[in-house]
Amino acid sequence: DEKPKAQILEIAHDTMGDASETMTTCNNYIDGRIVPPASNQYLDVVNPATSAPIGKVALSTTADVDAAVSAAHAAFPSWKSKTTKSRAAHMLKFHALVRTHAAELARLIVLENGKNFAEALADVAKGNETVEYACTLPQLSRGNIDVVSGGGITCRDRRDPLGVVASIAPFNFPFMVPHWTLPIALVAGNTIVLKPSEKVPLTMYRVVEMLEEAGFPKGVVNLVNGTREAVEGLIDHPLVRAVTFVGSSPVAEIVSRRCRELNKRCTALGGAKNHLIALPDCDVEGTSSDVVVSYAGCAGQRCMAASVLLIVGDEEDTHQKALLQNVIEKAAKIQPGTEQGKMGPVIDDHSLKKILSYIERSEKEGATILLDGRSWMSEMANTKGNWIGPTVILHGNKADGAMNEEVFGPVLSVHHVSTWQEAIAIENANPFGNAAAIYTTNGGHAEWFLTRVRAAMLGVNIGIPVPREPFSEFQFVMHFAPCPITYWDLIFVSEQ
Repeated sequence: DEKPKAQILEIAHDTMGDASETMTTCNNYIDGRIVPPASNQYLDVVNPATSAPIGKVALSTTADVDAAVSAAHAAFPSWKSKTTKSRAAHMLKFHALVRTHAAELARLIVLENGKNFAEALADVAKGNETVEYACTLPQLSRGNIDVVSGGGITCRDRRDPLGVVASIAPFNFPFMVPHWTLPIALVAGNTIVLKPSEKVPLTMYRVVEMLEEAGFPKGVVNLVNGTREAVEGLIDHPLVRAVTFVGSSPVAEIVSRRCRELNKRCTALGGAKNHLIALPDCDVEGTSSDVVVSYAGCAGQRCMAASVLLIVGDEEDTHQKALLQNVIEKAAKIQPGTEQGKMGPVIDDHSLKKILSYIERSEKEGATILLDGRSWMSEMANTKGNWIGPTVILHGNKADGAMNEEVFGPVLSVHHVSTWQEAIAIENANPFGNAAAIYTTNGGHAEWFLTRVRAAMLGVNIGIPVPREPFSEFQFVMHFAPCPITYWDLIFVSEQ
């Protein structure tokens, strides 16, 4: 049986070079074996920095999905019967392997996703945090016994695994996002079928090899590649008990609705529109640096990236004018590239065209382009990659498209507001969520905003307020018996 090829790492050292002579074919991983798709059809995997093909990825059919789910279902009784401690022991070995091979995984992420190397290492590190958390489940997943009456009647609750869990992941964090689900689902006693994005299959193809090396039995972890047919096959399969999905909001809504109709658990995470609010007392140097990191990091292709900066106060105020000028100057210094400190390309031509359309639309709506990242397209034309530089747009109208819709690129929309209430009204009115941040040197001012913004993940003087392990689906991959209401159920049905 063929194994996932570690040789793919050989082409990851030079992401701007020609890798056409070394191609990797990403097949499926089912029941401990590498299996080609039933269709025998493949898509090209492309380096976004050069548009050069770096591999091929299988186009799986419903037959492939059925084989993977069936293998996971068959492995479930044996895997479930193991103690949480023994399952965690495998995950602890995997955690060590991830640390050992972090640089290799990061190079793969740079190659197929376009992040710079430091961002790719962070992708791996953040995913491995959830692996660490999963290793503690022997302590965290204990049940309880309560005496409920004087007659010696007790109530016992325990946490049981569901069965087969499907994880459908996006392109923007090839390692981290699949690991929001994978480690916790596995240690909790579930088996899993992964469906990575067809745009970035190399990283998880390498990961399944590491999971096998960590001792996970055949069938416990399975991977199917592909596009819509594979996704729909996983959602519709009667043996799949739960689905996690991360992607665009329109697709997330479809996935969620489809799962609800089939009465199966679903966590579907969609788009975001994150607002930063700068008060007149904010620190200009620190705020401007953080704003740029927030909106331009990972080329703006992350659900926690800033996309709107609301500057509170008089538009002619010297302090606030200095803040905006500093943001522009710092963003203008960013250079294109995949080395540490530089900004990589966006994922593909479709994303590039979408970003360009929002910049052009903003111009037509009367906004002012303060920093135009379109210059990178000519500067990097010889690479043939998907390059767009940091862009800053000043909007006079809060109804402009880029002010309200997810651009998912290195574009910052700036809007001046006169009052705190006006800033809160704009943030509260946006239907998207994820994050918001307030920049101020006054704790009382910060508290006023933190109790009024609508987003759930909040930062004070930090534009990427990413939590640790709660950014996962621990409460999702287990069901509870026999008591219907427990602490984790409460988290699942409420905001945190």
